[in-house]
Amino acid sequence: MKKVLKYMFFALLTFIFLLVGYMKITGTNVNDVGLFVLSKIKQIKGNSVDLSALEGKETPTMTHEAWTNLLKRNVTTLGKVNYKGFIEAKDSLDLYLNELTTHPPGKNWNEADQLAYWINAYNAFTVKLIIDHYPLKSIKDIGGNYPMINSSWDIKFFKIGEVDFDLNTIEHAILRKKFSEPRIHFAINCASFSCPKLRNEAFEAAQLEQQLEEQTIFFINNSDKNLITKKANQLSQIFEWFESDFNKNTSISALLTKHHSKFNPKNKIEYLEYDWTLNE
Repeated sequence: MKKVLKYMFFALLTFIFLLVGYMKITGTNVNDVGLFVLSKIKQIKGNSVDLSALEGKETPTMTHEAWTNLLKRNVTTLGKVNYKGFIEAKDSLDLYLNELTTHPPGKNWNEADQLAYWINAYNAFTVKLIIDHYPLKSIKDIGGNYPMINSSWDIKFFKIGEVDFDLNTIEHAILRKKFSEPRIHFAINCASFSCPKLRNEAFEAAQLEQQLEEQTIFFINNSDKNLITKKANQLSQIFEWFESDFNKNTSISALLTKHHSKFNPKNKIEYLEYDWTLNE
């Protein structure tokens, strides 16, 4: 028994050593590794989404005016959401969601068209998820407690094309994997107080760069999300969870230095507790 425990101990140390080495070489963090392992469990269980059915086709591009009309009526400029208003406008919302379902991005779409589509799809279907279960205190009340397995973001409650989809697939398998654009984390909204605001207009390819930059500036300078002074850096956990995304082409320090006058990279970074209360 002692020998078995000894071998298990050394095996664990070896695994940890290799894991740390892998993280240093690839620039990943603990969150990345955890998401990778959980996604593999999801795949083994047969719950992952097969994206191959969406590849190789040409489809007409689409605009998102219908989504803008809904957002302007039901979301304030600060991102507070009137879910009762969305419930009253459910028929209009369903028409837009059906348009997303029947017009998946094709291989002829440029990157901006694709990115705008997937951001809008994530946000619109999140609203759909909330109003289908409203009233509730938090989006986390809908699903189970295991991320990438049975959480609210793993429920397959909509289709893109003919494929059953969940929100995690849009975020982790498409937005994070296929686009080198960390500012998506300031654009997609998970219906919670600590999330970036739900923009009260749709993302459109022609304005996408400006919209992403505005979302970035607003989020970084919003004291509800980040408490940055000349003496302390208390940041949203989004920067911790997706550190590897922000550090791909720049760094979190460079991003914050650019957009916040009081950020001092020499100060220690601490992370604020995430508030999952509904953003209404």
